[in-house]
Amino acid sequence: MTDDKDVLRDVWFGRIPTCFTLYQDEITEREAEPYYLLLPRVSYLTLVTDKVKKHFQKVMRQEDISEIWFEYEGTPLKWHYPIGLLFDLLASSSALPWNITVHFKSFPEKDLLHCPSKDAVEAHFMSCMKEADALKHKSQVINEMQKKDHKQLWMGLQNDRFDQFWAINRKLMEYPAEENGFRYIPFRIYQTTTERPFIQKLFRPVAADGQLHTLGDLLREVCPSAISPEDGEKKNQVMIHGIEPMLETPLQWLSEHLSYPDNFLHISIIPQPTD
Repeated sequence: MTDDKDVLRDVWFGRIPTCFTLYQDEITEREAEPYYLLLPRVSYLTLVTDKVKKHFQKVMRQEDISEIWFEYEGTPLKWHYPIGLLFDLLASSSALPWNITVHFKSFPEKDLLHCPSKDAVEAHFMSCMKEADALKHKSQVINEMQKKDHKQLWMGLQNDRFDQFWAINRKLMEYPAEENGFRYIPFRIYQTTTERPFIQKLFRPVAADGQLHTLGDLLREVCPSAISPEDGEKKNQVMIHGIEPMLETPLQWLSEHLSYPDNFLHISIIPQPTD
């Protein structure tokens, strides 16, 4: 078996080939060429699209530019969701590159939060990390860190520095040997077939009898509709980082290795493609 550090590296360096196209009704002074980019799965759209913004602003008049936002097939893309989650949830069965439409007007207030600056992304990211550590360690690890450690986590993500980020993040992935795992697993389960943004409940990685809980155990308890009966046809895909982990995989291992940088397992339940 490969060293588990390789898993962390593979997750961090996952990329999605993407084609950004300016919305047809935007007013431009000359034709706007599409812009191609490899998007990091673990980052956020507003962190990695400065080049996209500059590219399209070159063909527009200043007065026609307001806050940038992105959309895929009519669905505004939430900047506070990690890019990999957005892709898995909305586009995983479509052909690559991922075709994203860029808008500079008609901001969809009902669907999206405003993102005035990268400070807003940092505040959201750190708030998620703190929530995750409250679940895992009663906030003890994150509260014992210095401000510079918090900054190192953020700068590691913002600048795509795996070693810089994991030098600190590994402390958030440790637990006392006698406990076999975290206090609770930070997870969110997303479905396109429901209006509810996500499911999040308290769930322990280890059962009362000491057995490790699996991904299947979690789904059976909090989202039973995601799992097909053993003799039935498979109706859904359960996806994390673009792969379908085996339902027998221990949840503690998944939490340590397939969590996003915000320390949450973001799990997408998507209908099984029919073709």
